[in-house]
Amino acid sequence: MNYKVGYFVGSLSAVSINRILSKALMKLAPTDLVFTEIPIKDLPLYNRDFDREYPPECRALKEAIAEVNAVLFISPEYNRSIPGPLKNAIDWASRPYGQNSFSRKPSGIIGASTGRIGTAMMQSDLRSVLAFCDSPQMNSPEAYIHFTPEVFGEDGEVGDEGTKAFLTGYMEQFRAFIIRVMTVVPQHVPADGDRS
Repeated sequence: MNYKVGYFVGSLSAVSINRILSKALMKLAPTDLVFTEIPIKDLPLYNRDFDREYPPECRALKEAIAEVNAVLFISPEYNRSIPGPLKNAIDWASRPYGQNSFSRKPSGIIGASTGRIGTAMMQSDLRSVLAFCDSPQMNSPEAYIHFTPEVFGEDGEVGDEGTKAFLTGYMEQFRAFIIRVMTVVPQHVPADGDRS
């Protein structure tokens, strides 16, 4: 059986180091994880006035999340927190009330930074948001990646054996987490049971 994973890259930059990290993760992941990027760059700013009639890009976002078994957030840290475009996407996906797309959807968080803290503050904030959104989170292993060009090639090749082993292990653990959640957590709940 294959497990569908939708992944978010939290940076809009064409030269994002987190996009490079996403390529590395796809290469090192177990073969039964099938990845689809869930794009966020064309979403308008969230406005509750649209809750009754979602814009097409926002309906597509929610449909993309509905089609996967789990979500993986691969994101930088902006000003010690979640990048605005990523938080905006989460806000759209969690609404309208009673139609939270993340409810009971397994999630993982990883991020790369050129600094030594490796997105720790962003991940802490994102965990709080996902907890409110009722998304079961893989809490261990934590993955704060110090990015250097010597270790990561632009195509996602990882040149350091220790880093490669860690990322491989992270993706293996994410696979195991998805299976655990899918085994014990009902994947479909009544709309009034969803949190927004």
